[in-house]
Amino acid sequence: MMTFTERINLDIKNAMLAKEKEKLAALRDIKSKLLLEATSGADAEVSEETAIKICMKLHKQRMETYTLYNQQERPDLAAEELYQAQVIEAYLPKMLTEDEIRTEVQAAINQTGAAGPQDMGKVMGVLSGKLAGKADGKVIAALVKETLAN
Repeated sequence: MMTFTERINLDIKNAMLAKEKEKLAALRDIKSKLLLEATSGADAEVSEETAIKICMKLHKQRMETYTLYNQQERPDLAAEELYQAQVIEAYLPKMLTEDEIRTEVQAAINQTGAAGPQDMGKVMGVLSGKLAGKADGKVIAALVKETLAN
C-alpha cells in the first residue's frame, strides 16, 4: 500500500504529464506542507493522521478564501479556490453525516457515563480522537452539548 506522501508524489507526476496547472498548484501546496511537517518533527515520515490534518487545514483555508472572493464578487478567483479545495478534498476521509455523528455522540455518552453538560469534556475527549478527520469539531461539540442538555 502507498503512503500518503507517495500518493501525492505520484499524483503530482500525473498532473504534470497531463499539464493540469490548477491541480498541480493544490498538490504542490499539500506536498510543501508535508515536507515542512517532515523536517520539523523527529521522524522523517509524516503519519497518515498528520497528513489528513494538514489537508483539512488547507481545505478549510481554500473554502474561506472561496467565500471571501465570492463576497468581493471575484468569480474567477473564487472558482480557482473551489477547484483547489475539491482537489484537496479527494485526500480527506469521507465525512460523517449528522446522524452518524449523533450515533457516535450517544455511544460516547454511554461509554463515559456522562450525565449532564458538566461532563462535556469527558465525552469530547473520547470523540475528538475517534472522529478526527471525519467530522468538524464544532459540529461534534454542538451535538454533544445538545444531547447532554436533554
